[in-house]
Amino acid sequence: MLRTSLLILASALCCSSAPRHSERAGWFSLFDGKSMEGWVDSRGKIPPGDAWTIADGCLKANAKPSITEDLFTVKNFRNFELEFDWRIAPGGNSGVKYRVQDHFFILTAEPSLHERFEERVERSFLHRVDRRPTSGQDYVVGFEYQITDDTTNGDATSNTKHTAGALYDMVAPSQPAALPVGQFNHSRIVLLENHVEHWLNGVKVVDSSLDSPDAMAGIKKRWRSSPAIMKLLATQPRKECPITLQNHGDEVWFRNIWILPAGSR
Repeated sequence: MLRTSLLILASALCCSSAPRHSERAGWFSLFDGKSMEGWVDSRGKIPPGDAWTIADGCLKANAKPSITEDLFTVKNFRNFELEFDWRIAPGGNSGVKYRVQDHFFILTAEPSLHERFEERVERSFLHRVDRRPTSGQDYVVGFEYQITDDTTNGDATSNTKHTAGALYDMVAPSQPAALPVGQFNHSRIVLLENHVEHWLNGVKVVDSSLDSPDAMAGIKKRWRSSPAIMKLLATQPRKECPITLQNHGDEVWFRNIWILPAGSR
């Protein structure tokens, strides 16, 4: 029913100027395999970003960049079906974020404040830097399709809600479905208003909603000391949002990125 509804919406609402794929009506590619067209290329900013490059026909997140930042789509999307292939380096951690509410650079830690990371995110949100720094992290507030090496990444081995395919920190995958590290996996995200499905290698591993009890519990548990961030995720004031590929400091490769938008602009 969800897929049928999304296809109907796409026929009526999909932007007419978007390129078409002859075999998949309404779908269009977000990556041509050779350029950053359709993405916000931070390499052209001042100072230039070093988190992303193109390698072997993939959008590649570079390990340990000076500026850790996601790669944002130029277009915004509300309801969509997104497909992509990904490969992660051993021990790696990454993700795809959607329904993105905001992003900002994380302020330097102040030892005297004895802050948890989430509290530093809150302080950074409320007291933003006024210019792009030469180093640091651009933090993205949104919902995340988790990508990780489930076998050796400590975040994944300690919490099933942090394993590949999870709605990060909110809903664990119904079963493990990732291929051995080093191989390309195929993923799909279906978002229709707040209803979301995560698919991994043909298996539906998450069927939930962004305002489900599990999601709300995850938001409150993690962001209880950061009320502004908690409110953003709980209320989602922004519905037309970019999609981002996450650089979490580890190498990851993305290719074959296709989207079927509904109500996008």
